Formats: sequence, structure tokens, C-alpha cells
Amino acid sequence: MENLIFSLNATVPVFAMIILGMFFKKIDIIDDVFASKMNKFVFLIPLPVLLFKDLATLDFKTIWDTKFVLFCFFITILSILIVTLLSFLLKNKQNQGEFIQASYRSSAALLGIALIQNVYGKATMAPLMIIGSVPLYNIMAVVVLSFFSPERKGLSKEVWLKTIKGILTNPILIGIVVGILWSLLHLPMPTMLDKTVTSIGNVATPLGLMAMGATFNYKEALGDLKPALCASFIKLFGFCAMFLPLAIYLGFQGEQLIAILVMLGSATTVSCFVMAKNMGHTGILTSTVVMLTTIFSGFSITMWLYILKGMGLL
Repeated sequence: MENLIFSLNATVPVFAMIILGMFFKKIDIIDDVFASKMNKFVFLIPLPVLLFKDLATLDFKTIWDTKFVLFCFFITILSILIVTLLSFLLKNKQNQGEFIQASYRSSAALLGIALIQNVYGKATMAPLMIIGSVPLYNIMAVVVLSFFSPERKGLSKEVWLKTIKGILTNPILIGIVVGILWSLLHLPMPTMLDKTVTSIGNVATPLGLMAMGATFNYKEALGDLKPALCASFIKLFGFCAMFLPLAIYLGFQGEQLIAILVMLGSATTVSCFVMAKNMGHTGILTSTVVMLTTIFSGFSITMWLYILKGMGLL
């Protein structure tokens, strides 16, 4: 019972905020325009500030873990290769790009930070997980969606330049880099700045989670149910079953394991739908996977946390 309560304490507050976002959208307190602006605001300001704050106030040399970052990087590559091979089994080959992207891309930044904060108070491992996986998420999403595009236009120079620019100007990655430099240079954090940064960072998690809940569009969500169910199962259970034992074998535990769990088994990020639509795909399969993984990840992540806690690893 103690392990179950631990797991529920970690996950229920996170997914309660998502449900609140859905509820506020339903009763018209939040509309589509406001939800979209909330998402953009959280991505541009509070989330990068939160990551900066968590890193800038720590001795980065003591938390840097090359083994952990490389694990996140190579497991992400393996995950993409696995779902790419599985995508060739689909009857509708036009769904391949969406199937691959929706199966491997996680809500790593927002949910990772939220879950680790709920358990440990600070999210020091989440930025390292983001460094190891998120740039690769973005690069491979462009490659996959372009290569498996219904029009099969391929990867143009413009697409590559846009991708590189997007990574270099990604606010989350900028927040991480600035936080690392602040820590390495041992720059002081005056009380006034510290309180301001803390106040801004504190709104990232609740606002971002509510925005996530409010931005779902259910109208087209059940168009490709069979491949969507397959992708959702891989996202929530398959990768965790394959790679969590390897993470445990390599000695990762505590905050590291929660970050790895989020990377492997959290809900598919809503930005997958936006990217799929913008790159010539219908987006129907992606929106279905986003919906299913968000609904059921509350149960699956609680289950995985319960198992890890029962094994004494958290």
C-alpha cells in the first residue's frame, strides 16, 4: 500500500492538471486560442526558466553523468529503429511516418519535470535526459516525416536548415545551456533574481499541463484505430518493458530511472500532430495516439512507478 500511495502521489497531481485543462475547455473557460497561447507561452518562457533555475543553482560538475546522457541518446536511436522496422508491417504505407514519430516522441520536458519535481522537489536529471533525447527527437521527426511523406518529396536543403535553426533556437535547450554555463562559471544568483526566476518557473508545470489538456481535438481522433492502438501500446508499455531492465542492470536508480521512464513511456507529445500536419500528413493517426497515450499514461506510469518502488529502486 505504501508503494501504491507513493506512485499515486507522483502521477495523480500531474494528470489531474491535464484533466482540469480538458474540463476548463469543456466549460469554455479556456478556448482554442487561449490554449494555443498558453502552450506557446509555457514553451517560450516558464519552462526554459525553470530548467535554467534548476541547473544554475547547482554545481553542474557534480550532476553531469556521461553514462546517463549516452544511455538516453542510444536508447532513443534504438527506439526509432525498432518502430521504423515495425512500420513496414502497416497495410496503409502512408501512415508510416506518423506511426514512427507518434511511437517514439515523448512529452519528455513537461511531464519529466513534473513527475521528478513531485517526487524529489527538483528536476536535476530531467535536463540531462532532455540533452540526450530531445534534439534527436526533433531531427529524426523531420527525417522520418519527410522520407515517409505521402508526396515523397524527400529532404530538401530548406527542410534541413529549418530543422537546424529550430534546434539552435529551441527555448528549452537554450535554458539548459545557459543554466549549465551559469553553474560552470559559478555566477552568483542574487536574491531578487532568484525569487523572480523561481516565481516564473513555478507556473510552468501547472500552466503547461492544463494547456496540454485543453489543446486536444477529438473530432478526428479515431480515424486509424488499429495502428494507433499498436503505437500507443509500444509507447506506454513496449519500450519500458524492453529498456527499463537494461537501465536497472546498468545501475540507474531514483531520479535517473524516473527520467528514463518518462523518456520511454510518457504520452506522445502534442507537437507531433502539429509537425505531421505541417509536413503533408493527415495527422489523424497522430492525434489518435496523442489522445490514447495521454488518457492511459496516467495508469501506465503509475504501474511502472509502483513496480520500480516495489523493487526498492526509487
